[in-house]
Amino acid sequence: MSLVWTLIAGFLYAEIALVLLLVLPVASPYRWNRFFKSKFLSMLGQQAHLYFILIMGMLVIFLLESIREMRKYSGLQDSNEVHLNVEMQHSMKMFRAQRNFYISGFAIFLALVIRRLVNLICVQANLLAQSEASMKQAQSATAAARSLMEDKKTEKAKEAGEDTTLIELNKLRERVQELTSELNREKKDKEAVKSQAESINREYDRLTEEYSKLQKQITIGGAGNKDD
Repeated sequence: MSLVWTLIAGFLYAEIALVLLLVLPVASPYRWNRFFKSKFLSMLGQQAHLYFILIMGMLVIFLLESIREMRKYSGLQDSNEVHLNVEMQHSMKMFRAQRNFYISGFAIFLALVIRRLVNLICVQANLLAQSEASMKQAQSATAAARSLMEDKKTEKAKEAGEDTTLIELNKLRERVQELTSELNREKKDKEAVKSQAESINREYDRLTEEYSKLQKQITIGGAGNKDD
């Protein structure tokens, strides 16, 4: 294998290792996204598009070269005038051309796969961050709704307590009015009894005076009879 194809094969092996790292659960999408957005990769990312096009162009050129060699040596194998030794050499070259074709083809394919995986991992990290932010917002909204419901319940309880207090006050007022009316009736009865007692006392005084007058008259009448 020549030096160029050795480098391409090493690049293919590095791509395979990178695909395994991206596919296997080695790190979370957050860490990969943080790694992709690091300062070093951000400096390279400014020209990454150019590097990608350059690498893909070189790989496509080598792929076309391997296809050309495959067509070249496949045409020689179809002829019947080829010697056995030459045929073995052509078969070896055909094998190398096919090997180079697979190496360059898989290198191009894995380069596209790696680029797509990196984009998907970044998108997944952003979606996870958005989902966490949405979950936090939903939790805060739920907590706010619960606090509002509790405030409404406390307000309703206060209103119910105020209503019960008003009902009790109204009952107390009615009771006070009843007691006041009973007290007024008791006062009126007391005044009526007092007035009756005063009238009885006056009548008793009058009867006492009359009784004393009658006694005087009886006394005076008895003395006159004795003088006769």
